Amino acid sequence: MGDASNVEYGDPAVALPNEILRSVVGSGVHGIAIPGTDDHDEMGVYIEPPEHVLGVRSHRQDYIWRTQPEGVRSGHGDTDLVLYSLKKYLRLAVKGNPTVMLPLFAPTADLVVVTPLGEELRAMRSAFLSQVAVERFLGYMNSQHQRMLGQSRRNVPNRPELIERFGWDVKYGSHALRLAYQGREIARDGTLSLPLPEPEREQVLSVKRGEVGRDQVSTWISALEAEVRTILDEGRSPLSGRADVEAVESWAVSAQRRHWGWA
Repeated sequence: MGDASNVEYGDPAVALPNEILRSVVGSGVHGIAIPGTDDHDEMGVYIEPPEHVLGVRSHRQDYIWRTQPEGVRSGHGDTDLVLYSLKKYLRLAVKGNPTVMLPLFAPTADLVVVTPLGEELRAMRSAFLSQVAVERFLGYMNSQHQRMLGQSRRNVPNRPELIERFGWDVKYGSHALRLAYQGREIARDGTLSLPLPEPEREQVLSVKRGEVGRDQVSTWISALEAEVRTILDEGRSPLSGRADVEAVESWAVSAQRRHWGWA
């Protein structure tokens, strides 16, 4: 797909012709991209050939392509593409992985590839939302919150240009606040709106632009987390305890059979 400096893992001859769904993910789909600063991320799903699913040999269950070489942080103008096999994608989605959820809820304008099977998968989006998903959103939120506060012990990407300009990493702050709002929406309403609705979207953008102090952002995040906890603890969420794995599995078997022409 590109020159020698690109990173590529997996088999494009398996993944690309068998895609059923791909969308823009990252800041673009959330409606919080700032022109000239964000890279371009896409994520999708492909159906493996029957010998990969039923055969003896092991195969990669994803395809990854990015414009930057290994170890180089993506920036403005760069593209990161991740495609998952259907089985790997569904396993991540039923666990409520926040990034993996995005192609299911992305607006039509952000869809890059969508086949009839992809439409069926998107129509099942509510089957993936559960209180487990809420916990995953809060888990990602807390990770970003700790990095924003400089409390993370993990080796995480450093954005010295943001720290020099604002005194702290406002991108971590914007991610944490966005995840907090989305976790609340999922817990309270049983859905995920993309892009982020107003006035939440503008508030997250103001954080990303460095217009809000870190302590204020931290206060907002903690208050939203407490609100989500109250919704769950008081049984006010419309969500079940876990994803509807049975419905997802039944569809997955049918979808693969039809894709292979076995129906």
